[in-house]
Amino acid sequence: MGMSLAAASVELDQHPFVLRLLRHIDFDLADLRSLEAIIDGELLVRRRGDLIVDGDEYRKLCFVNDGYAVRYKLLRNGKRQILNVILPGDIVGIPGSFCERAIYSVSAVTDIAMNACSLDAYVQLCYRRPKFGLALSWVAVQEATTYAEHIIDVGRRTPIERLSHFLLELHARLRAIGRAEATGFTLPFSQEVLADVLGLSVPHLNRMMQRLRSEKLIADSERRILFVDQGALEALAHYQPYELLPIPAPAQGDKSNR
Repeated sequence: MGMSLAAASVELDQHPFVLRLLRHIDFDLADLRSLEAIIDGELLVRRRGDLIVDGDEYRKLCFVNDGYAVRYKLLRNGKRQILNVILPGDIVGIPGSFCERAIYSVSAVTDIAMNACSLDAYVQLCYRRPKFGLALSWVAVQEATTYAEHIIDVGRRTPIERLSHFLLELHARLRAIGRAEATGFTLPFSQEVLADVLGLSVPHLNRMMQRLRSEKLIADSERRILFVDQGALEALAHYQPYELLPIPAPAQGDKSNR
């Protein structure tokens, strides 16, 4: 990474991925040094560049430091369904690295910077320091919960409800890594991306945004989203905020995670 181990560890302490994990488990300097030791370096991918291509082998875990991407499936008829958006603090390589070949594509929607390691190196780290395996399982639970809500979005929520829910979800995820304020955030995605996340056409999406404005639930300008009445927006979306439990500490006297 082009720096001393100590300097890298201090910087890693502020990495969005580590900040995300620290919400659930404590890491000391030795833990951070162990993680830093398996990092191959930083990857920089330009806007619209491919991070993962459906059908290719992919054996990395990449921890997003800055920038945004989308995980998607391109169908034979040329239509795209975005399964999830990738934010700073997220991992590129879940689930692609855990399959023989990637089953979804990932593409950058902005320039994106990631710190990468091999999947094998991370697994070996988990054997040495099991708390990293526990942390990854908590991340997987978050991913599963998000995907479940997206299934409900396209299956049962009305267009206005799914848009409202996604804005609230995006705000919560960005705020967890310090990238949003209490009542607003900068929307990092285009209307085309939002439409493909929500299964709507761009004109339909625009009508739903206008409705949220006219009902004084949000205000927006140049991609800046402000929640005017967040409680009413949550009620409209059937939004249920959740917080994962912290990872339990090892039993007293258990030295296996030290």
